Amino acid sequence: MCGIIGCNGVSAAVPVLTLGLERMEYRGYDSSGIAVIADGKTEITKKKGRVSELINALRFKPQATAAIGIGHTRWATHGEPSDENAHPHQSGKFTLVHNGIIENHTELKEQYLKLTKMKSDTDTEVAVHLLNRFYSDGCLKALAHTARLLEGSFALAVICEEEPEKLFCVRQSSPLVVGLGEGTYAASDTAAISEKIHTLYRMDDGEIAVLEKDKIEFYDFELNKIRKAPEKFEKSSYASDKGNFEHFMLKEIYEQPEAIRRTVDAYLNENGFNLGLKPQKPERIFIVACGSAYHAGLVGRRIFESLAKIPVSVETASEFRYSEPLVSEKTPVIIISQSGETADSLAALREAKKRGAKTLSIINVKESTIATESDFVLLTRAGPEIAVATTKAYGAQLSALYLLGIYFAESFGTADKKELEKMKKALTDLHKSVSAALNCEEQIKEIAHRLRHIDRAYFIGRGAGFAAASEGSLKLKEISYIHCEAYAAGEMKHGTISLIEKDTTVIAMNTQTALAHKLQSNIDEVRSRGARVIAVTSADSKISADETITVPEVHPLFAVSTQIVPVQLLSYHIARLRGCDIDKPRNLAKSVTVE
Repeated sequence: MCGIIGCNGVSAAVPVLTLGLERMEYRGYDSSGIAVIADGKTEITKKKGRVSELINALRFKPQATAAIGIGHTRWATHGEPSDENAHPHQSGKFTLVHNGIIENHTELKEQYLKLTKMKSDTDTEVAVHLLNRFYSDGCLKALAHTARLLEGSFALAVICEEEPEKLFCVRQSSPLVVGLGEGTYAASDTAAISEKIHTLYRMDDGEIAVLEKDKIEFYDFELNKIRKAPEKFEKSSYASDKGNFEHFMLKEIYEQPEAIRRTVDAYLNENGFNLGLKPQKPERIFIVACGSAYHAGLVGRRIFESLAKIPVSVETASEFRYSEPLVSEKTPVIIISQSGETADSLAALREAKKRGAKTLSIINVKESTIATESDFVLLTRAGPEIAVATTKAYGAQLSALYLLGIYFAESFGTADKKELEKMKKALTDLHKSVSAALNCEEQIKEIAHRLRHIDRAYFIGRGAGFAAASEGSLKLKEISYIHCEAYAAGEMKHGTISLIEKDTTVIAMNTQTALAHKLQSNIDEVRSRGARVIAVTSADSKISADETITVPEVHPLFAVSTQIVPVQLLSYHIARLRGCDIDKPRNLAKSVTVE
């Protein structure tokens, strides 16, 4: 959700900026733009739509040589997607880009900018006009003055014609890193600059960075100088190649077995666990997450309660900190986030720490803010995930939760040792079963062809099957735009069954053989009212439906990992047949960095 890149001291700023913006397309956005200073003048280009449209617009402009510039991908919060509302925004000599939300922009406009004519509907424009108004004795002082007035979350990258050799950055509750390489760089996501830098600095809240071509200095909002420790940053190749796959999403579905294998092997081998934890049995565990990570948390609850005998509350991060959560030093909080920058999850983490809870994050990006601020980190090994709709990162999150559940049970002595050893072996081999589950794709293509024109669907399941149904429903709706809902199967008769009519599509997730007969009765209920039911199940479960998708049998506690695969494939192929933008669904962002 929104992306910032900036550079200084490079041979050609425009290609650096546009490449960085392409690297951040996965975050979700509706417009993009860049600004560079060339020959003392600022050149701004911005366009509604994809970065490709921005690049096309740049072809029609003379390519002035510029060593400094800023770029942005915008996800609309204030003002509709348009060229005018796209970043960068300019006032006088100042030009800036902004991630986050300036919550008091209306009050600031009323107090300081009554006579200023706004060119956009954004909250961001207020900030750049304030910079211009307060400028009298250097850009840094104007920036500090402005930063002290702003409320909300904001990461800013600023250039100024009065000091064209400097790039200024500000961070407050919105991620921003800066780095040194052949020049200096700033970004909201290291993916944008991963091949450019060798030294990384993490900006903290309340900090300003001044980037010259070969050095970076840091200040607080009162302009006290800050000494920051650098981190060595290992250059990495960005996973921008789809290979033989039509879309990143399909590629990442097929990368799921390897993501699971790497995650499990990182923490479990023939000698046992290597998690670096020394747990004491808590009174309760809170799992806090959003979206697909929340659905992984629902599976985690089943694992922890079944194996470790610990009560678990799974909370949506956006509600957690407003609910007066009953957490303390006796109730650890597990935060699950693919990006590690999810605003609601980060706020929940900070609320938990404020209340004395120990925090453990399950994260796919080790440089992320959540990973940095957590007491313990369990890093998943999914690798870069480009498609907005998560697949392999979700599979890796499930594996991390399986690892924790078995480890807790072993540590607390709450499960049979021989059974735990069997589960360790099953978990070590899980990637093989997930790989075998991919063999259903040809069957899935045929089903997708029949379902491509439906306008609604329902997912049902019992136990962990409901968690799988919830994730399946989310996958289908977010990339195909088909309205669908997930229900605990036994709840269908409590109102929802009134929506079932002839040819309604119902997808039933059967993750537990012990509950198969119960799920079968729910399947029969909807079929008797005209629904066409597709059942996803393992070979040993006798489920009768209009069509059955069979996946390899695994331990019941791990079944979501195999059964989610055909649903991911089904969502993908339906969306492809409907002509949807699969890797970049409308209105969605990979990393949701505003509340």
